[in-house]
Amino acid sequence: MKFSRSSIILAALAPSVSAFTSQSVNNRATSLAMSESSTPFFSSSIADALDREVSYQPGKADSDFARKYGHLAGVEIRTVGEAFTQFTDMLGTPVNALYKGICTDLVGSLHLICVNARFNKDPVFSLGLVAVLDLVLKNYPEQDTAKKIKTAMITSVGLDEAEIDAEAATLEAWAQGKTKEDIASALKGEGDSPLAAIANAVKGDEYWMYSRFFGIGLVRLMGIVGVEQDMSVAYDCMEEWVGKCLEKPFYTACSDSDLYFKQKGKLDMMETMMKEIEIREKKRMADRLEAKAEAALKAAEKDVKMQEQIEAEAAKEKQEA
Repeated sequence: MKFSRSSIILAALAPSVSAFTSQSVNNRATSLAMSESSTPFFSSSIADALDREVSYQPGKADSDFARKYGHLAGVEIRTVGEAFTQFTDMLGTPVNALYKGICTDLVGSLHLICVNARFNKDPVFSLGLVAVLDLVLKNYPEQDTAKKIKTAMITSVGLDEAEIDAEAATLEAWAQGKTKEDIASALKGEGDSPLAAIANAVKGDEYWMYSRFFGIGLVRLMGIVGVEQDMSVAYDCMEEWVGKCLEKPFYTACSDSDLYFKQKGKLDMMETMMKEIEIREKKRMADRLEAKAEAALKAAEKDVKMQEQIEAEAAKEKQEA
């Protein structure tokens, strides 16, 4: 009887494979048992671990974070719903349908930023907030209502509108005439400018919290100092200012910069659409007025002709009499 070479090799390897598999399973079970016996959790420390869990108290951990913010444990915080209710009550009028969604998002995101224990308001944040509200509300149909929306939105989250505007105006005035390099130098903490003071405070706070409006404040500074308002250019500038100058993670800031320019593009399109609608409405109104004027002119001509006919008939009757 003849066997092929491959059949003989497979027959020879079968027992070894079976034995190897069985031994592997046994080894895994043995190593698992050894690891369990060597892990503290499976020793006599179970009671100690449970005691630590039971005795846990919020804000009392042995850490720098708990020592800094532990006093805020248990403090009651307003909800987004409460903030939006205050916004609605203060406004006292419905928001235009085109702006309702974005106003709701702004109130919610701004409230969640302000109630965070790590949040610290600074002029860059104020400049970003003012820039966002100006961008969103600049084409609102009723500008009186737009001003009320701004006031209600800022007040509903516990901020002071006059203080926000003053801080934004001060920083914007300082940035006039500066260059991109001047801003970078200030963000490194060099000099005694308002921006340098902010940068030093940011660098000195281990738990400093970045917010979207801080990032947009930096975008606004880019526009003031002449940085091209393009998504890719702003991304590189944001990476330099936040990552290298402030020495903070820059990915979220760069993402917010991209989001700002995308939303700005959408708002510009909406502005163009509203202007086109306004132009069409004015044209329709002009056409209606022109039609009314023509109708009135024809009616007047008809009345004149009628009056002339009446006078002619009256004169004729008088002559016949």
